[in-house]
Amino acid sequence: MPIYRRVLSERAVKPSMSRKGNCYDNAAMESFFGTLKSEFFYLNKFNSLDELEAGIDDYIHYYNHSRIRLKLSDLSPVEYRTQARRA
Repeated sequence: MPIYRRVLSERAVKPSMSRKGNCYDNAAMESFFGTLKSEFFYLNKFNSLDELEAGIDDYIHYYNHSRIRLKLSDLSPVEYRTQARRA
């Protein structure tokens, strides 16, 4: 989209785009954003952007350090990676 590319260029932001028809590059982030919205955003009300930003920071810390994942042997992502380094 030309307008989107122009705004990115004005702000010196390089877009991340995969080859045409390849949706897998962003699959991990799309999954995370879906989880963020369903587990955090839709369940809360925010009175300011600062409150929203602080809440997102807290959620990301929770997601990485406390949220247990069955696919990771019932460990959080940080615990799983730390365990892999010790082995």
